[in-house]
Amino acid sequence: MKRCFFFLVCSISSVAAFAQIDTVAYRAVANSIQKKFAPDKRSVYFNVRFKADSVFVESTSEQAVEALGKLFPADAKEKLVVAILPAKSLNGQIYGITTISVANNRSQPFHGAELMTQTLLGTPVQILKKQGGFYLVKSPDGYLAWTDGGSIALMNEKSFKEWQAAKKVVFIADYGHAFAKADAGAARVSDLVSGNILKMLSVEGSFTKLGFPDGREAYVPTEQLTDYDAWIKRPIPNADAILKTAQTLIGVPYLWGGTSIKGVDCSGFTKTAYFLNGIIIPRDASQQALVGEKLDVIENDSISVDKCLKNLKAGDLLFFSAAKRRGINNGRVSHTAIYMGNGEFIQSAGMVKISSILPAAANYDEYQTKTLVGARRILTQINQPEITKVEKHDWYWTKK
Repeated sequence: MKRCFFFLVCSISSVAAFAQIDTVAYRAVANSIQKKFAPDKRSVYFNVRFKADSVFVESTSEQAVEALGKLFPADAKEKLVVAILPAKSLNGQIYGITTISVANNRSQPFHGAELMTQTLLGTPVQILKKQGGFYLVKSPDGYLAWTDGGSIALMNEKSFKEWQAAKKVVFIADYGHAFAKADAGAARVSDLVSGNILKMLSVEGSFTKLGFPDGREAYVPTEQLTDYDAWIKRPIPNADAILKTAQTLIGVPYLWGGTSIKGVDCSGFTKTAYFLNGIIIPRDASQQALVGEKLDVIENDSISVDKCLKNLKAGDLLFFSAAKRRGINNGRVSHTAIYMGNGEFIQSAGMVKISSILPAAANYDEYQTKTLVGARRILTQINQPEITKVEKHDWYWTKK
């Protein structure tokens, strides 16, 4: 690896004197740096573009940019153009709040791109750059994706802190609407889903007047709301709370990238079950599989039902790898679920449903069970790296 890297550096040096950049050599070095400093594009942005005789580099990682700069020949430094995100062109508007019930975040800045994740109304995000009508944002779980500019309210530091400090409420019904007047028969301003966060303005009869991050105002039945400060300051949840929330999603359809009652993918489901109980965990199954307390459920590269029944507790996360069906035992984690106890687990696969690892059970899921590769305990690891109580996350923090 070192020998190959040295060869690439020499290749760059040998072409530095030419007017045109040897894109093959530079791209190879950039790829090596990306593997070292920005291996996961879901959490670190690193983009290299070539135009004429210049190399343009954008990244959220200062280390990655510095490493590439050090490899650039001294007599070609003027050909390297670097930018650390957030972009200066944002003019300080590097904060944002999701302003629709469920915002779609995509892999590329256009509507036809793959849906990667979603953020709920009231979710704070970091704005990194703009391209067309889309913004590259980082959500509180550290996930990077592109969201339509119409789904977020841009803020500078002052307005963001004002939003943080404002009195807010959380929508706790599964699904509902905000109305133009304090009347359920009035015109609708927006739909709402559980976990949406809005500014509280006043109480009018059985309705509460609320403010959206983009300045809209509307009325919601007060019985569907709870105080935001009380919501984020709840005690660390137990397994019963996690499972109670998870079961409210039974029957919700599988949606790749989904994280709300409108639709959830496998890790969006586990993430949502924890978030609605005040806990932020990583977004994807392969990321969730790296946090928490590792549990022993495997024997001789296969699931051990005995170990599962002995070592697992309700609320633990199970992880599966589709590669196991091809005889690959160290493949990428591709699915996750929440263990319920007595061999049962709840998952989003086709829809949210309860399945079992026990062959004799009526709801035995042979397809998933045979691909089990691990399990992790989250509830004993709250406030460890990447398992954060909402109350402890700086972006949600409120100072009175």
